[in-house]
Amino acid sequence: MIDRRGMIIGTGALAIAPFRAEAQELLADDGKPVSTWRLPSDISLEPPGLIVAGATSPDVILTEFFDYNCPWCRKSAGDLDRLVKSDRNFSLRLIQNPVLSLGSVQAAKVALAVRAVAGDARAYRFHHALLSHRGQVTGQEALGQAASLGLDVAAIEARADSDDTVLALKKHSAIARSLAMEATPSFAINGMGVAGWPGAATIARVVRNVRACDAIAC
Repeated sequence: MIDRRGMIIGTGALAIAPFRAEAQELLADDGKPVSTWRLPSDISLEPPGLIVAGATSPDVILTEFFDYNCPWCRKSAGDLDRLVKSDRNFSLRLIQNPVLSLGSVQAAKVALAVRAVAGDARAYRFHHALLSHRGQVTGQEALGQAASLGLDVAAIEARADSDDTVLALKKHSAIARSLAMEATPSFAINGMGVAGWPGAATIARVVRNVRACDAIAC
């Protein structure tokens, strides 16, 4: 049996997830422990179609692995955007990890197409519009959001169906799988993985800690 991730990744993907070793103690906003693990250093976090928001020369980079139908991704989107806008030395990077439904896969393809056709700024705006959508997100919903933002829907639809977009999505999904990003959202920061959404205060504290002591928990 092939699971949804296996279908997305396809032949040639990195199939072995890292052993979750060298965890650093981290507590979420609710006081509960957060699962963290050391990430392998030889896997790039810059696949084609990566959406980048925030500083162009950041001192801290947070990479989010997300699914457009993930309720916690929707819940965290506003908090992450406020961090982007309030911290001039911070960058948020977005990697597609569509594991929840076929609609998630279709929406991810549209998002990659928006990034290719319209660039980072409008792709980031589209990203937030789609996470603000109530109900199931599908490819049609994603194209509708693109239309509402005044984007070239015909060009985006053609790009979403292209081989380049399919290959890009496979690379995004392969990175997520190789780094054991099983929950959505999950995050990579300073060589560490963080599973799930720990809360706005915790993420802000992690960013401060990376600056202060080069670790997610000082």
